[in-house]
Amino acid sequence: MANPLSHVDDGPFLAAAVRGAARRFTDRVAVQSWDGWALTYADLDRLSDEVAAGFAARGVADGDVVALVLPSTPDYLVAYAAAAKVGAATAGVNPRLSPPERAGAVELADPVLVLTTGELAAGLASGPRIELVEPGSLPGAVLAGLRVRGGTPPPLLGDPDRTAALVFTSGTTGAPKAAVFTERELAAVTAADWGEHWDSGGPMLVSTQFAHIGVTTKLPWYLRSGGTLHLVARWRTADVLGLVERERITSLGGVAPQLALLLADPAFDDHDTSSVTTIIMGGAASPPALVREARERFGAAYSIRYSSTESGGVGTGTAFDADDEEALHTVGRPRPGVDLRICDEDGHDVVAGEVGEVWLRTPTGFRGYWRDPVATAAALRDGWIVTGDLGRIDERGCLRLAGRAQEMYIRGGYNVHPAEVEAVLSTHPAVGEVAVVPRHHPVLGEIGVAVVAARAHDPAPSLDELREHAAPTLARYKLPEAVEVVAELPRTAMQKIDRRALVEQFGHEPDPGDPDDRPGDRDGDGSAGGGAGPA
Repeated sequence: MANPLSHVDDGPFLAAAVRGAARRFTDRVAVQSWDGWALTYADLDRLSDEVAAGFAARGVADGDVVALVLPSTPDYLVAYAAAAKVGAATAGVNPRLSPPERAGAVELADPVLVLTTGELAAGLASGPRIELVEPGSLPGAVLAGLRVRGGTPPPLLGDPDRTAALVFTSGTTGAPKAAVFTERELAAVTAADWGEHWDSGGPMLVSTQFAHIGVTTKLPWYLRSGGTLHLVARWRTADVLGLVERERITSLGGVAPQLALLLADPAFDDHDTSSVTTIIMGGAASPPALVREARERFGAAYSIRYSSTESGGVGTGTAFDADDEEALHTVGRPRPGVDLRICDEDGHDVVAGEVGEVWLRTPTGFRGYWRDPVATAAALRDGWIVTGDLGRIDERGCLRLAGRAQEMYIRGGYNVHPAEVEAVLSTHPAVGEVAVVPRHHPVLGEIGVAVVAARAHDPAPSLDELREHAAPTLARYKLPEAVEVVAELPRTAMQKIDRRALVEQFGHEPDPGDPDDRPGDRDGDGSAGGGAGPA
């Protein structure tokens, strides 16, 4: 994998990408706001120079941290580029987090300056300097109060080991952690898809918050493409479908729940989506039924990408021309420059084909967690990222996920991995989405509860229907023993299934008085299952 750390005279890697893109693409639109106004590549360079000069005037210097608690507007991108130009790391805080979560992230980052809006400032501590900004409605209004008109930042050379970004992990439990990325990792992420090439891009829809790994580490990649980033005020299916049709978007990226919403929109077939040739989904599982439907209705190739915040957004992927076995049931093979291992609890490779913990090694991977050596030591071992995900490598070299290590539950002495069960249940024609969570049981310890959101216009499947559907594929002890029907699955701010919320809602001990909520002779052998012996 090439590593385009060059042009150190242009400053840090992101700053160099901004300046290089301005020289090459000048008046081409870099960012198009949802309400019609645009920033050119020259605008992005000039405005970020002026904001960088404003940062310097406020004492922000090389090695400092600037926190951005902002919505995903052009202002955010300008501020991110400006921080890079003075050598400061950017800590992006997702505005969809709750006020206490936002405050916790800012406290952890310990920035010298926080940019936020009046609405998002609620709950932030008064320690660091807080600047209230309002997202600009025209290019000239972008971060107007911070800019030094005609100003430029002090000269600064690139340094591959300078911290460039802090990206907060999106887990649903525990205290926040911030993954550290330097200029070197941003360059490696850029090279993973783009190498040394420039100017091959087109219109691109931004589907995730700018604080997400998909924008934070990949912004230089977008800049080198020379494409136009199209923003939406809030991700709504009608707006996205209209944008795809109007701007002739060629590639759709994002997370699977967003794609499912697009396909479920009653007006989907009224829009011309023929421009879409590729679909790239990551961040959340893509159920087989979703992949099939998306390929058919968009007439596009589909690639599932598996990665993590810690890997810089680069991991494995299914090929666009993959057969159904790879495309529907795996997350593909390691991408160029990425190494993959499946390990046991002691860090040793498991027997080929067995389930273990997924370890990744990639030049795009994080340096560690910000000011958290204990968490770093647990997640980063001799250059390998311990993902916390369970999986196995099949006979064709594809990775098949089996859930999170901490999500595994034990039913009657047998380990059950929810993702393995979900992958099978999701192929039921009436299942739109499904998550399997453990529920306490006084005899078996834990049982599996299938929480199901039915497909539009279909009745929800019964427990017996789900078990009958899954029985040819799964061992009996893996089959769900209760079903709960919901309108939709709860999501975290990063659009992942909120398993903690599901466990809190459905993980209670069943009511003995409710026969439909009590596991019985489900194994067909006169017992409740589990116990000694194979099942």
